[in-house]
Amino acid sequence: MILSHSFFNTSEVETSTFFLIGIPGMEHAHIWVSLPICLRYLLAILGNCTILFFIKTETSLHEPMYYFLSMLPFSDLGLSISSLPTMLRIFLFNATGISPDACFAQEFFVHGFSAMESSVLFSMSIDRLIAIYSPLRYTSILTSARVIKIGLVSAIKSILLVFPVPFILQRLKFCKKNLLSHSYCLYQDVMKLACSDNRVKVICGLFVALTSVLYLVCISVSYVRILKIVLRIASHKGRLKVLNTCISHICAVFIFYVPIVTLAALHRFAKNAFPVVKVIIADIFLLFPPPMNIIVYSVKSQQVRNRIQAKLCEKQG
Repeated sequence: MILSHSFFNTSEVETSTFFLIGIPGMEHAHIWVSLPICLRYLLAILGNCTILFFIKTETSLHEPMYYFLSMLPFSDLGLSISSLPTMLRIFLFNATGISPDACFAQEFFVHGFSAMESSVLFSMSIDRLIAIYSPLRYTSILTSARVIKIGLVSAIKSILLVFPVPFILQRLKFCKKNLLSHSYCLYQDVMKLACSDNRVKVICGLFVALTSVLYLVCISVSYVRILKIVLRIASHKGRLKVLNTCISHICAVFIFYVPIVTLAALHRFAKNAFPVVKVIIADIFLLFPPPMNIIVYSVKSQQVRNRIQAKLCEKQG
């Protein structure tokens, strides 16, 4: 049964169900859209689990850089598991309804794992800065124990940053409107539906947005320092060699932050943009980074690539 847009937006009672959407104007093709989403989902799960398995089992990968690298697929897995099943439910079965509590929980995990990934990318930029600025002291500064502590602090800090959000949302009233504009729950989207406590909406929105911006600024500062060090290197070949060690991380930063910044800009400055554009950018934010990070680090990291190839050759033999 097709429900009209007016049905979602005319209820005067406090809403008990939110409704997510697929891709506007492509409802007839949702079953086909679900196929690449399924493929991306499987690739993200299998690929990230494979990287975690190799880093855990191969002693040659028990180094600070690979400990940091293991945190990235962990956050990617969290993002995928917390959001993609909802998307598949919409595209496969047209099941768009979601309870407010489930929506708030999904927001917590999506933004929590996003904050964790931002924190990991920042930690990896510090790792690259230390490796380039003080290569002889690198192993003494970033010991395994210290890296594990950094990972735990990053995870705890990310949880604490978004922990109040579901409880704040539960205190808000949602009436008249219950149609969301994405395939999963985002705080910007849900906040627009609240019909009470406008001050809380603004503070919560700014808080979540500033955490992501803060990490991006810190990463940028790290790379400004790295660039200054690289420019002091006399030979062109030497500069390229040093910069090459940062390529994977730079790619991961762009893959993660470009969709986030684009989506935030659309919500803030292009409120009249076509809904389909916002939906596609939001879906790219979840679908693109997890499998792309696997490809980037598998291709650029020779040790990871060699270990995977060696295991595959063993099985074939």
